[in-house]
Amino acid sequence: MLLTLGLAHLVSPVLAYLLGSVVFGSNSPYVVGLVLFTVIPLGVSSIIWVGLSQGSVPLILALVVLDAVISPVVVPHAIEWTFGQLVTIDTMGVMLDLIWIVVLPTALGVAVYEISKGQAKERTASVMLPTSKLAFLAVILLNASAIAPFVEGVSQDMMKLVPMVILLVALCYGVGAVGSRWLTKGSTDASLQVTVAYATGMRNISLGIVIAMGYFSPQASIPVVLSILVQQRMATAYHALHKILTLRCLAKKGMSRYDKR
Repeated sequence: MLLTLGLAHLVSPVLAYLLGSVVFGSNSPYVVGLVLFTVIPLGVSSIIWVGLSQGSVPLILALVVLDAVISPVVVPHAIEWTFGQLVTIDTMGVMLDLIWIVVLPTALGVAVYEISKGQAKERTASVMLPTSKLAFLAVILLNASAIAPFVEGVSQDMMKLVPMVILLVALCYGVGAVGSRWLTKGSTDASLQVTVAYATGMRNISLGIVIAMGYFSPQASIPVVLSILVQQRMATAYHALHKILTLRCLAKKGMSRYDKR
């Protein structure tokens, strides 16, 4: 878990800062947005992808909950440490918002799960699942409409910004896959590796948009908004790549998928 959080919130932000500084300059608000993407909490949807890829669901669940709890400290201090005096941030305000938006709902969700012995989701799914999707869509629409005028004004930067966002999201997956490689070295069981890769690659984009719009310039929120278009597609690509590599590994060892099971 410490390895995953280190890869997600230490290694990935450094890569985001270096790449962004090379392309846009260290003072660019785009660099703030790229770094912000790497320090926001892990994405809840990573749990679905880990399950589809036969990863460790208990591990990713624990990581998502733990990262949500420590996010009030990680997010503002990571931005402050990276940019120093270049970016003015209301640290206490961000921390309080993260506690209200992330930590308390997470604690409430865990409590409901324990009290209901895991039955709450099944009993409320017919109402809560579509409601949560509509709420997520509303967050995106409201914030996208808020930055729309600024996107039109920086359309000339999109030729560089879009490839940078795609590259950064891909690198976040790569950091997790490569950084956790030693956990499964010499073994055909890549459940830990795939779990860490999805954890470092997927972030809570809706929260990132709220934080970016509330505490940074509109330009800083553009990379976070663009990552919405990339993150799930990159997850699909990684899922396909993982399946191919797993089959090749099993073939080399003379094993079939049935043998592995």
